[in-house]
Amino acid sequence: MMNKRQNSRQMVHRLYSFVLQVARGFRRSKGLLLAGAVAYYTLLSIVPMSILALVMLTHFIEEQQLIHTLTTYLEMVIPGYAATLPEQVRAFLEKRKVVGIIGFFGMLFFSSMAFSVLENAMSVIFYRQVKNRRRNFLLSAIIPYGYIFLMGLGIVLVSYIVIAIESVEISHVTIFGGRLQLGGATGAALYLLGIAGEVLLLSSFYLVMPVVRVRFRHALIGGIAATFLWEITRRVLVWYYAVISMVNVIYGSIAITVVALLSIEVIAIILLVGAQVIAELERKPVESTGEEQSGFEL
Repeated sequence: MMNKRQNSRQMVHRLYSFVLQVARGFRRSKGLLLAGAVAYYTLLSIVPMSILALVMLTHFIEEQQLIHTLTTYLEMVIPGYAATLPEQVRAFLEKRKVVGIIGFFGMLFFSSMAFSVLENAMSVIFYRQVKNRRRNFLLSAIIPYGYIFLMGLGIVLVSYIVIAIESVEISHVTIFGGRLQLGGATGAALYLLGIAGEVLLLSSFYLVMPVVRVRFRHALIGGIAATFLWEITRRVLVWYYAVISMVNVIYGSIAITVVALLSIEVIAIILLVGAQVIAELERKPVESTGEEQSGFEL
């Protein structure tokens, strides 16, 4: 009995020490400042990225279907901003012939800035492991565009899946002589695919962005935990802005932008705190064996 109590106390003490270690590391890395930078550049990137996605992907998918898919997933990331963005995108699409090759490359550059800043933020979080390691400049330049391509490919795949589900919804599915109604399956499929995509995207950030090698298990657990925390936080934010917040009264016409910026900063904080946890876990195996471990291993 005494051994169980002692083990429980040791576990609580080690967990408490590890949380303090993560908090100190996050503060030392200026985590809130990094999250603010990531949020700012993400907000700067999201409009040109959405425009590029629609312009390029309308060759494969009908425009309205793309806007619907994009709006649904933007609502999962930036509550309240998804209704405004399609209007901006449609206004651009009406004048897209005016934009030349220079404008196209300009939008491509601004679309990549969020990923570049996130990579730099990750390098600060993992600084203690990367003092003597640097990523090749060309590889760092390619990574953001690789993410843009993969996200575009994901939107196309999801759109095709939704179209297939909608075509099935029109008719009944007969199973063992009974009819199964599939009404509402489109919304559920969009949400579940969005959650799966969110987990994969956040896990890939932990796996690819740091210069150091991160274990796949740690990256996947971090991606799942970050997605879970964000889904809870997103619902709290939606409720807060709808019921309590006076942001519309205070900020007026720029309230939507302020809400979007705050929402992105919250998810950036969650993402970077997760990176700090992984950095502490990844640092432990390379510490000297004589140093007492204050944390725990996953």
